[in-house]
Amino acid sequence: MAFTISGIGNYSGITFTTTQPPPPPVYLWSWGQGSSGQLGLGNTTSVSSPTQIGALSTWTTIDAGWRHGMAVKTDGTLWTWGENYGRLGLGNTAHRSSPVQVGTDTNWSRVAAGYEHSLAIKTDGTLWTWGENYAGKLGLGNTTDRSSPVQVGAGTNWSSIAAGGFNHSLAIKTDGTLWSWGSNNFGQLGQGNTTDRSSPVQVGAGTTWSSIAGGGNCISISLKTDGTMWAWGRNYVGKLGLGDTTNRSSPVQIGALTTWLMIAAGYDHNLAVKTDGTMWGWGFNSAGQLGLGNTTSYSSPVQIGAGTTWSSVDAGEYHSLAIKTDGTLWTWGYGLLGQLGDGTNVGKSSPVQIGALTNWTKISGGGNWSMALG
Repeated sequence: MAFTISGIGNYSGITFTTTQPPPPPVYLWSWGQGSSGQLGLGNTTSVSSPTQIGALSTWTTIDAGWRHGMAVKTDGTLWTWGENYGRLGLGNTAHRSSPVQVGTDTNWSRVAAGYEHSLAIKTDGTLWTWGENYAGKLGLGNTTDRSSPVQVGAGTNWSSIAAGGFNHSLAIKTDGTLWSWGSNNFGQLGQGNTTDRSSPVQVGAGTTWSSIAGGGNCISISLKTDGTMWAWGRNYVGKLGLGDTTNRSSPVQIGALTTWLMIAAGYDHNLAVKTDGTMWGWGFNSAGQLGLGNTTSYSSPVQIGAGTTWSSVDAGEYHSLAIKTDGTLWTWGYGLLGQLGDGTNVGKSSPVQIGALTNWTKISGGGNWSMALG
């Protein structure tokens, strides 16, 4: 940063320059099942502790799909790896065990990895999808698979995206409207029916939606700007958090609270953080993925421990991850394939700290693997 002072006595025309420190390095880490190369480590080996992917320190955005990963660098380039079948966006179906750049564009900003499809937003607000296109989940008006990114419509005001684990997609525009498309067999599109859609359709008329999460087993969760939380879709074992097991085809508010800050959707379980730093879980709990110290399923949100310093959460298939305000990383749930990252292949029903590092910034849970920035 430079600035000039002129016309002040003997200091006229002197330019002072201050040097800003470089940003801290941000490395990409992964652990868990590696059978499809989804760990990005150049092999198909599973690991039970966080392992650095390459030597680069310029990663900014990540998302873990069922068996593929996506990441964006600070230069705006997009990289993918893992099981392909077109979902890597590389124009082919060859699996990759190390990150490979998708095209040459340098204006990618957000990514979302589903079970067999991928979504991304560019800095110009355009929306792009690729991969398997069952039920029209790519939003392109058809059911044709794509192995390279294809723009969805002509809109330039998309702001956030979520890939339902199997066959539906969700997105929010800058005007706060919510949109959905793809499979709708359990009402997960929130349209008040069970009709599939191959192009984005607005969910209701609301303009205050702020964040979204798509669960693996046909559920959708969203927050509004007023701090309320809403859910719809399949309600097996009460995973919508509404205190019952009835499916919903339109958004229904979860309780009456207005203090929800962050949400995450796993395969059959969900997590959320409130503005007071408390963490909550509900849904299927067969592997202890709710972090409540047991394997009992719950149909309404239940607080996880008594901590008030949780800052972010994410959910894999049957495991969960979270970061505290002190930068520490915690995991719990199913751990047979090392996806908890605690150096074992044993599941945990309560949060366990991973290592001693205090500089974790972002987390993402995949099928049976995990990834993080730090």
